Amino acid sequence: MTSRVRGALSAALIALACLLVPFGAVAAWAAYGLADTGRYVTTMAPLAADPAVRDSVADAVEDEVGEPVRPLVRTFTRTPAFGTAWDEGNRAVHQAVLRAVRDGGHHEVTVDIAPIAARVEHRVALPRTEIAVLPASQLDRLRKGYDVLEVAGFWLPVSAAVLAAAGIAVAACRRRALTATALGTALGGALLSLAVAVGRRLTLTDLPDPVHRPAVGAVYDALTATLRTVSWLLVALGLAVALTCWLTGRYGRPRARRGPAGPVPDPAQQPTRAQA
Repeated sequence: MTSRVRGALSAALIALACLLVPFGAVAAWAAYGLADTGRYVTTMAPLAADPAVRDSVADAVEDEVGEPVRPLVRTFTRTPAFGTAWDEGNRAVHQAVLRAVRDGGHHEVTVDIAPIAARVEHRVALPRTEIAVLPASQLDRLRKGYDVLEVAGFWLPVSAAVLAAAGIAVAACRRRALTATALGTALGGALLSLAVAVGRRLTLTDLPDPVHRPAVGAVYDALTATLRTVSWLLVALGLAVALTCWLTGRYGRPRARRGPAGPVPDPAQQPTRAQA
């Protein structure tokens, strides 16, 4: 294999690996972060102290159970007990959605808000405590996406690592290939951070009710905090490796010492026929 062919093959493998980096990060974040109930509840727990989230929760509960409980719900969201009820509610919603996605079925996903209702039922009787969290029309699409994420969350990062290693191994100049891989990884992390920011803007813009934008923005920021951290880690790691490769290539090799300059002796001359 000539050096030109090796260079082209290495460039193709490294480019494909760097392209898979942001997609692999998103897939792994969704498969192992959002799909884990414990991590999800821990991520959402600090939002119980956010005023915008409290108001949105109160509005949602009031729309479901009726106008008579409006003052009680507003008051309850500002008590310390709301944090416990918030965690229980998020756990119940997450488990209900996961159960519907994994077990199949085409019915609407509902959650019983008894953990919240039990704290105020001694003051008012609630007409019902079942709240719809996922319509049946979106369940099939969510189930297909979840199946894809379960596979992509593992294989995309592994494929990116294997392709990068193969691209560096077949390269004619491995230091240059490693530098290109590092810079591509940093670029992938920057694109991932940009995609998260653009996704936030699009999510808030598509909301039909602008009143709930602060609450949705707080939830979006909490859910994508890990993804933003990963994106900046990719940028920092890629730039650090690229800088290390450049420094070692420029200053790592000791320069050959030149000997003292002197007259170069003439080669011995062969005697001519006349001299012989």
